[in-house]
Amino acid sequence: MSGRGKGGKVKGKAKSRSSRAGLHVWGAGAPVYLAAVMEYLAAEVLELAGNAARDNKKTRIIPRHLQLAIRNDEELNKLLAGVTIAQGGVLPNIQAVLLPKKTEKSS
Repeated sequence: MSGRGKGGKVKGKAKSRSSRAGLHVWGAGAPVYLAAVMEYLAAEVLELAGNAARDNKKTRIIPRHLQLAIRNDEELNKLLAGVTIAQGGVLPNIQAVLLPKKTEKSS
């Protein structure tokens, strides 16, 4: 009379305690891959910053060179869009409207 029959609950796929807690197990190669990606990004930024320092006839990379390197590279700028670099300054930019108009001289 209580409604308890032989049916019972239908058991689904078994879940471990760690998956119930929201934990994710990483593979053994993940830290190696992450280190390789970070090394590549650091080398890329340092190369571009070194080029910016050489363009300014300097032998040391300063935060300004890092800023110029990152903001002039489309992909790095997208990756580091929300990052503020201390002592980096801003990119030089003059609006086209403010530039003097070119006039052709007829001879």
